[in-house]
Amino acid sequence: MSADASNDSVAAALPAAGIRTKVRVPLRFADGWGTTADVFTFTGLVDGKEHLAFGLGAYEAAGTPLVRPHSECLTGDVFGSERCDCGPQLREAVELIAETGGYLLYLRQEGRGIGLYAKLDAYALQDQGLDTYEANRALGRGEDERDYTAAAQMLAALGVRQARLLTNNPDKTRQLVALGTAVIEQVPTGVHVSESNVRYLRAKADHTGHALALPA
Repeated sequence: MSADASNDSVAAALPAAGIRTKVRVPLRFADGWGTTADVFTFTGLVDGKEHLAFGLGAYEAAGTPLVRPHSECLTGDVFGSERCDCGPQLREAVELIAETGGYLLYLRQEGRGIGLYAKLDAYALQDQGLDTYEANRALGRGEDERDYTAAAQMLAALGVRQARLLTNNPDKTRQLVALGTAVIEQVPTGVHVSESNVRYLRAKADHTGHALALPA
């Protein structure tokens, strides 16, 4: 069986999701840069969560769109927390995708899937010396509980069979390929390092193989 046929059979086995609404939304970031997105909502997602897809740039004409699966981070995305790199990654992703055409998938998987309160509990443990993965385990949770089945459903509903994936996380690529999305290229994001997040980024690089070139 060819790789395309294999991907098609996996995609066919996924529960079908549908597009619920599409609405045009102007976006503007704190630094003043802005663009406009078509924001999609969905029906039939397996986890029942309210995930969103932002169609950016000439996404309808992109044969192989640039896609960023971005997990929600209230502290980083909204409040500018420097304990992670989520806010800068979100800002960078929207601009890059708007330039080339594609989708930002905004996935409601706070704290690597453990939720906002548990994420803040993990922060408290990190202040005691644990790294981000050790802290999750100390709470009795998985190191990374995120599941990208809903993301694969969203892409299928949008008619995306193959994508260039904007991520440093090899697990996102592995999961989406296993779920039937052909990942033609894994495009790295920038390395948004600061004094406050360098330990967090080093744990991601050392522990889960994130493609990050960090200072010594």
